[in-house]
Amino acid sequence: MARIQRALLSVYDKTGLVPFAQTLASLGLELLSTGGTAKALREAGLTVKDLSEHTGFPEMLDGRVKTLHPKVHGGLLFLRDNPAHAAAVRAHGIAPIDLVVVNLYPFEQTVARPNVTLAEAIENIDIGGPSMLRSAAKNHASVTVVTDPGDYDAVAAQLKAAGDTTLELRRRLAAKVFARTAAYDGAIAAHLEKVFSAPASAAATATASLPSVLTIAAPQAQPLRYGENPHQRAALYGRFHDYFRQLHGKELSYNNILDLTAAASLIAEFQTDPPTLAILKHTNPCGVGQGADLREAWDKAFATDKQAPFGGIIAVNRLLDAACAEAIAEIFSEVIVAPEFAPDGLALLQKKKNLRLVRVLRDPRTAWACDVRSVGADSFLLQERDLKSVSAAELKVVTKRAPSEAEMRAALFGWRVVKHVKSNAIVYAAPDRTLGIGAGQMSRVDASRIAVWKASEAGLSLQGSVVCSDAFFPFPDGLVAAAEAGATAAIQPGGSVRDGEVIAAADARQVAMVFTGVRHFRH
Repeated sequence: MARIQRALLSVYDKTGLVPFAQTLASLGLELLSTGGTAKALREAGLTVKDLSEHTGFPEMLDGRVKTLHPKVHGGLLFLRDNPAHAAAVRAHGIAPIDLVVVNLYPFEQTVARPNVTLAEAIENIDIGGPSMLRSAAKNHASVTVVTDPGDYDAVAAQLKAAGDTTLELRRRLAAKVFARTAAYDGAIAAHLEKVFSAPASAAATATASLPSVLTIAAPQAQPLRYGENPHQRAALYGRFHDYFRQLHGKELSYNNILDLTAAASLIAEFQTDPPTLAILKHTNPCGVGQGADLREAWDKAFATDKQAPFGGIIAVNRLLDAACAEAIAEIFSEVIVAPEFAPDGLALLQKKKNLRLVRVLRDPRTAWACDVRSVGADSFLLQERDLKSVSAAELKVVTKRAPSEAEMRAALFGWRVVKHVKSNAIVYAAPDRTLGIGAGQMSRVDASRIAVWKASEAGLSLQGSVVCSDAFFPFPDGLVAAAEAGATAAIQPGGSVRDGEVIAAADARQVAMVFTGVRHFRH
C-alpha cells in the first residue's frame, strides 16, 4: 500500500488533537477538516483545507450536512486494488482519503444530564461522524480510522516509522470503531425508546421503562487479574471510575469490586443519618452501627460479629477520621469505602500496603437504574433496581400492641439493612445497631437461628430487639422463634395466606408487628 497522503479530521473531543495533527503535517499529509476542528488546528498554526473546498459543496442546514458527500465516502470506500473502482473515482475527481480521525457528539453525556430536553438529545445525535467511521472501518484494508484519542500515539509511531500503518493495527482500530458506533446507536435507541414510550395498559406500564431490545455496550475500564476464582478470566467494564476512585493499595479484584459496590449501596441508605459504619463480607452485611462519631459506630458494627469482618469490606457515610481509622487498622480488611478520608486517617491506613482505600465520588444508585444478570443460553434478566424505601408513616401496625418509639426506630434501621442481606434474610436490630444477622438460608427459621447464634457468640442480648424479615413469615414458627430469642417487635412485608396465624402468635406473646407491604428478596 502507498504511503498515507491525506487525513480527514473532525472531532468533538479535541484531547490530544493538535499534537497528533502536528505529527501528520510534519510527515507531509494533507489535512482536511471541518468547523471547530479546523479552527482549532489553524489556531495552532497548521495548514488545513476546509472539507467544503475539497468536495466543492458548502456546509448547509446549520452544519447538519457537511461530510455526507460522494467525495468523502467515495474517497474512503473505493477499493484501491480494484481497477473499476480506481477508474470511477478518477472519472469523478474523487481523491483518496487514507486516514480518518473522528469522534462523536456527546450523546451519552448529554442525556445523562438531569432534565435534558428531547430537543437537546436529538441535536446531539451525530450523523456524519458515524457514517465516516463506518465507511473507513469497512475499508480498513486501505484506510486507517481513529475514534479514540488514546490511539493517536500508536498511529503516529507507525506513520513516523513507515509512512503507513500495519494491517494488524488497522484491523484493531476498525473493530473498535464498530464497537463504538454500536454503543452509540444503542444509547440513542434506549433513550428514545424511554422518552417515546406511552403505555397503553397496566401490563405495558409495568415494562415501559425497560427496553424492547437489550443493548449492552461498555468500554473496558480495566483488566482484572482473574474472576471469582484464579482459573476464570475477568475484566471491568463501564463507568466504574466515574463513581469510585482508588486512593491506595493493590489493584482491585473482581470480588473486591462486587463487595465494595454492595457496601456503597448499603451505606447510601444511611447517607443523611448520624455517623454510620457497615462491615460486609461476600456482599452480605455482618454488622452495621451508628454513633456520635464513626469510632462509636465501628465499635457497634464490629461487636455484631467479631469473626466475619476479617478480610471484609468497611463502608462509612462520612469523612473517615483518624480515630476510626486507628480502630479499623487493628484488624485485616480488604477495602475501606468512604466519601472522604481525613489526611491523618489516610496516612495511617496507607501504612497497610495491601489495604485498598476507595473514595466514593458519586452515589452509585444514581447510575443506570437497572440490574442485569446473565442466566446462560445467551439470555439475560433485566430488572429495575430495588431502591424502594419505607417511612414510619407507611408502616401498617397489625398487632394489638403498636411498637414503642425505640422499637420503631430499630425496625426502620434494621429494615434498611435486611434489604441488603441475601435471602432468606433475618436481622435482629436495636435503634442504632445490628445485633444478629442470618443470610442466604433455604429456610427463614434457619436464617433466624443463625442470627440468634451470631448474637450469642458475640455476647449480645436480643432482649427488646426488633426482628426484621426481608419477606413474609410463611408460618408462625419464625415469629415464635424470634420472640423466644427476645425480640419484642417485628417488621416484615406481610402478604402470607397465614398472616392471621402469625399475627395471632405475635399478639399471644405481646410482640408488636408492622407490615411494610414491600418485599426485599435478594438472590
